Amino acid sequence: MGDRGTSNHSEVTDFILVGFRVRPELHILLFLLFLLVYAMVLLGNVGMMAIIMTDPQLNTPMYFFLGNLSFIDLFYSSVIAPKALVSFWSQSKSISFAGCVTQLFLFTLFIVTEGFLLAAMAYDRFIAICNPLLYSVQMSAHLCAQLVAGSYFCGCASSVLQTSMTFTLSFCASRAIDHFYCDDRPLQRISCSDLYIHKKVSFFLCSIIILPTIIVIIVSYMYIVSTVLKIRSTEGRKKAFSTCSSHLGAVSVLYGAVSFMYLTPDRFPELSKVASLGYTLVTPMLNPLIYSLRNRDVTEALRKILEKKNT
Repeated sequence: MGDRGTSNHSEVTDFILVGFRVRPELHILLFLLFLLVYAMVLLGNVGMMAIIMTDPQLNTPMYFFLGNLSFIDLFYSSVIAPKALVSFWSQSKSISFAGCVTQLFLFTLFIVTEGFLLAAMAYDRFIAICNPLLYSVQMSAHLCAQLVAGSYFCGCASSVLQTSMTFTLSFCASRAIDHFYCDDRPLQRISCSDLYIHKKVSFFLCSIIILPTIIVIIVSYMYIVSTVLKIRSTEGRKKAFSTCSSHLGAVSVLYGAVSFMYLTPDRFPELSKVASLGYTLVTPMLNPLIYSLRNRDVTEALRKILEKKNT
């Protein structure tokens, strides 16, 4: 480890993840809580992908997107949880410079990709409800693949920009990151560089990521609500809304947690850590539950799999 007073970030070989500022005896409780939630993330998302891949009736655009959503949830929670578990169990809170770069890069890649994927899923629901007769034509396999690939491309591009911009800062103030994973805001706090341009570029990146996805989702649901209200039968309306309720739940959980975290003032770092749990672990845990409990196709496919195992 280089001298803390140095202004050259390249001399930093590792960081310290401070984590939650709790009494040492509570670390085992945090370990068990994280382990339980992460186990549910693994079980739920791997199970969802297995169900979608094994049931031919789920070979539709909606479930193609849902399978990718489960894949993303599984991997971006896996970027965070294992290191946090090691820190709680062994009290080894250090993370290498390369490890910190990798963690920030992968987490940003997957979280941004999920935002764009949720927008693509909103467009899918818009076509399914507003143009049902043209659904199979408009939502072709080729278009679905393009939308998913485009989501990953946007995630990768924003991650490259954000990560490279963050790690060109000088970290001479401290090597202790006041968080349980490497994130941009805590890294800014330990930098001795001028953050004016960094913050402006970060705000611009957030704007071009969040605004387009939110606009697509809002506009899609404006058309969906308008179309559903024109349906005369109560049963028809209920069926149409039920196809969207799971997606709306996933959008609300993710954007609600992200908004709460980034609107939390810097003077409340512990509250910010709790808020960040919402999208690092809680969202990946809840998404499979939201889509399985409120989706007849998934529950029916799961029932078939369980019946096959019992026979």
